[in-house]
Amino acid sequence: MTVRLHPRVPLQLPAFEPIPEAGKGTQLLEVPVARLRPTQWCVGLAEVWARQQDFAQESREERLSALRQKPVPLVRSAAGDLWMVDRHHRLRGLLGLDPHASAWGYVIAEPAVSDPQEVLAFLEAKGWLYLVDGRGNGPRMAAELPGSLLDLDDDPYRSLVWKLKKEGFIKPQPQIPYHEFRWGAWLRRRPLPPFSSRSLEPALAPARRLVCSPAASDMAGWRGDKKACR
Repeated sequence: MTVRLHPRVPLQLPAFEPIPEAGKGTQLLEVPVARLRPTQWCVGLAEVWARQQDFAQESREERLSALRQKPVPLVRSAAGDLWMVDRHHRLRGLLGLDPHASAWGYVIAEPAVSDPQEVLAFLEAKGWLYLVDGRGNGPRMAAELPGSLLDLDDDPYRSLVWKLKKEGFIKPQPQIPYHEFRWGAWLRRRPLPPFSSRSLEPALAPARRLVCSPAASDMAGWRGDKKACR
């Protein structure tokens, strides 16, 4: 099998359409998490583990209630197959705890095609695929995307960005697809000490300085002029 690889993730990911948000009148549907197809190659396992800790303290009813407040944007094919365009970390954590878990979602697009390859082409045209693997290689072929949340790679840079966002150094941008991966791509091109999703601490201090610096001011979610960065 030929894999199209580049040495590093491109700094500028493809153009995208914003992800439609769920409104008050949006119809929600309950779906088995295992049925959902990913639209990205990897996750940051540090965030997945944190989500799992939260879910482990909740009952099934409490989980569903919380998930209803954060529904998953879905693309549904003419055959009824579902691709998730966000919430990969949250639901990867949940699926690791409960293989029969369900979540709430809402349909943002319904391409009139049944072939999965045509659906992937539709998603790619919208900018709703992230085709870079956990080592920063890509873009890879859409047809080779993992078919299950449980098969996604770990990307330590995505873990690092999650931590920085949680600390307030990066502002969330929920309508920008793969916003955190865009920051990860930026950081991947900067000098950082060795780190992993299990051990982010070595990279945190220099990463905080980098994301607050004027060099990052063109990035969506930059907070260099805010209190968190002072």
